[in-house]
Amino acid sequence: MIVLSAVANRIKLPYPILLVLAGIGIGYLPGIPLITLNPEVIFLLFLPPLLYDASFNISFKELKSNWPTVSSLAISLVFLTTTAIAVVGYYLIPGMNWPLAFALGAILSPPDAVAATNVTKGLGLSHRTLTILEGESLVNDASGLTAYRFAVAAVSGAGFTLWKAYGQFLIVLIGGCAVGLVFGRVLVYFLRRIYGNSLIAISAMALAPFVAYLLAEEVHVSGVLAVVVLGITLSFYTRKLFPSSVKTQNKSFWDVIIFLLNGLVFILIGLEFPQVVNRIDHEMILPLIGYSFLISFIMLIIRILWIFGHNNNLKKSIARRNGFPEHRRFRFYVDEKINWRDALIIGWSGMRGIVSLASALALPLTLDDGSEFPERNTLIFVSVVVVLITLVVQGLSLPLLVRILKEGRQHPPVTVEE
Repeated sequence: MIVLSAVANRIKLPYPILLVLAGIGIGYLPGIPLITLNPEVIFLLFLPPLLYDASFNISFKELKSNWPTVSSLAISLVFLTTTAIAVVGYYLIPGMNWPLAFALGAILSPPDAVAATNVTKGLGLSHRTLTILEGESLVNDASGLTAYRFAVAAVSGAGFTLWKAYGQFLIVLIGGCAVGLVFGRVLVYFLRRIYGNSLIAISAMALAPFVAYLLAEEVHVSGVLAVVVLGITLSFYTRKLFPSSVKTQNKSFWDVIIFLLNGLVFILIGLEFPQVVNRIDHEMILPLIGYSFLISFIMLIIRILWIFGHNNNLKKSIARRNGFPEHRRFRFYVDEKINWRDALIIGWSGMRGIVSLASALALPLTLDDGSEFPERNTLIFVSVVVVLITLVVQGLSLPLLVRILKEGRQHPPVTVEE
């Protein structure tokens, strides 16, 4: 993984693309041992630190100022995309029922900021565009993974009714936030008492996301949301908790951990992919690849239309606000408007990545009654192919798109006045 990442950096190729392709290639080599991963370990090992790092490093002030755009992309668009993918899966992919189709939709609905920021690194994107992408990824992971849990539970035979689902969703949502907030305040109290002790502080921060996740899961609420709220809570108090030297050490430590976990997931999915292919009817491989291209295209079109539609709604809302007296105006921020170039970049940056791969790998091997989880290999196959398509097609074309838009901004069309 480390060598391939170095090669990817040398040839200016986003490392997730090279890692997945290399993992698939290595998986087909003769003599490579079979890789069997425990689904629960995937969620516990990979998701808490990745979500925690993203939530800890994002600016709460900037997240708040861009909240209308972030929440629109990370909540409304995620559920719309989940539904659209579910419809395609149910009507096109053989063997799919509605719970399985929604599980596929929930796996593929959240874009990956790690992939997007890795591809756009050095392209000079505006700070606000990066904030929106990172904030969206932070929240959409929580909404997408919550939907994923409900879909998997429905596949496993749990009773599913709409009104119960809404009630359970609220309980899971509020409970996860409460666990993250309470544990975060406890950790803040502890870190204040050991101020300046870098070894204990960094060790506590390293274990914190795993503890928060397990606590939340133990009381049957969202471990994902608990970790996100924990990270935001700690980032809010960070200036009071650490000297600058400890903050620097902590950041360096987490940069290494996140790099290793990201790369490991891409390698592992590549190593397991050949086994998934061998368990699928070979006559279905080409049709499934075709469905994957269709799903990728639908996700891209929906995302681009959504971000432009949302931007138009913001402009109308701000115009309506300006028509009211000062004391009756809606509370919108002036900088919420997004120019069409940044809107197109945000729309094109919806690559899928580590969360989708981890969710696919974390699908249960068996149902509650001990029978095999239906269509598990099909769901993993389609998920991996869609991730590859978005990484390769959108990932490789995004730098070119950014350069074209930059040139257009530097050379505006000349107008002739009579």
